[in-house]
Order: sequence, then C-alpha cells, then structure tokens
Amino acid sequence: MKTNTNNIVISHLCKRHGDKEILKDVSFEAKQGRITAFLGPNGAGKSSTLRILLGLDRSAGTATFGGRRYVTFDNPLKVVGAAFDGVGGNISRKVKTHLKIIAQSNGIPFRRVTEVLKIVGLSEKGNAKLGTLSLGEGQRLGLAAALLGDPQYIVLDEPTNGLDPTGIRWFREFIRQQRDLGKTVLLSSHILSEVEAVADDVVIINHGKVIAQGELHYVMKNLESLEDVFFSLTEEGGQ
Repeated sequence: MKTNTNNIVISHLCKRHGDKEILKDVSFEAKQGRITAFLGPNGAGKSSTLRILLGLDRSAGTATFGGRRYVTFDNPLKVVGAAFDGVGGNISRKVKTHLKIIAQSNGIPFRRVTEVLKIVGLSEKGNAKLGTLSLGEGQRLGLAAALLGDPQYIVLDEPTNGLDPTGIRWFREFIRQQRDLGKTVLLSSHILSEVEAVADDVVIINHGKVIAQGELHYVMKNLESLEDVFFSLTEEGGQ
C-alpha cells in the first residue's frame, strides 16, 4: 500500500493492562486533506490509541506522523497540533500569557498568538484569566494552542464539548477550512451528528478492536445516519 508522506498511520497497536487487552491489533490511516473521525463507546480504546500516537504511552506496534513518531520531533507543535482535556494552565494566568509560554517552548514567534486568537474567535479574551473562561471558550483556547505552530497534523479529542449551537456551527467551518488547507485531521468525538456533518472518513473501535473503517458514505451504506451505524455495530458486539 502506498502511503502519503503526510498521513497519520496507526499500525498493529496492541496493549495490555494486566490480564485485559486494551488494544487488539489496531490499524488505520488518517489521510492528508481529509477529516477522519475516530469513534467508539467509552472504554473502547480511543484514548489509549491517541495517547500512544502522541507519545504519552507505549505499546506494541507503531503510530506515526508522516513516518515519524511524535517523540522524534524537536519542536512538535510545528508539526502536530493536539487539543485534549481542556486548557490545562494556571487559572490565574492570562490567555495571551498562556499561549506565549506554549509558543516559546517550541520556538514559535509571539506574533502567532494574536493570529490564532483571531482564528478561533477569542481576540477580545487575550487579557482574560483562564479561570474566567466558559467551557466553550476553553475549547476554543485549546484549538488556538493546537494551531500555534501552523501544524500539518491536527488531533482533537471531543472538540465540540461545551460549545453552544453557534460554537458548533463555527467549529464545522473551522475544521473544514483546516482540511481544505491540506491539513491531516483526526478527531475523536461522541457527538455522532456533528461527526457526520464534517467527517470524510470514519474509524469505529469497540472493545479495543477496529470494527469498521472507510469513507463516511461507505461505512453508512444504506443506514439513515452515522448514529444508526454506530449502534448497529457496537450493540452487536462489533460483528
């Protein structure tokens, strides 16, 4: 199989925790210029897979960005932008200061801070303290941090969590723009209707095993919605 140099490639990931198999030979690809949705019930193995991809955990198998593991990048934010688990900064710190610290850690010019705040619609929040942000604003700030290095790869976990309807509509446009810029987008979400609205490709995992993958229209086949696909697969044990 010919692999694009700007693809995310997950290959034969296997992981155990004691006697329990967390991941069972997980393999899939997120392609450049496409939005790949990574779906599964709680405990299915999504977070474990993404943690391995971002060098936060180890396993058998490989997980690479353009053929390279995350830990090999000197300035990873210039290659990979990831948004996980909210803001993750001191609640008394100002938004701009928070982003400047992240930028400095990866050799990114401070002017980029103003640019990314504008991209995510938080320009007026630059001097606000992190602790005053709403959940949705925190999500946008996480996206701003992910974009600081203008990365080729964007990895997002539950990106619409906490967004109101206006924010969700904004996110749809935002993520499509990133795709159209030729970025490689991998996102995990449990809001299936939102995934269906933006995804090009879908990977569904259950009990640590990939049970379906492919282009969205192929995975959906004759079913009405992605939600129907998801439940038909996961409730039948992934057969």
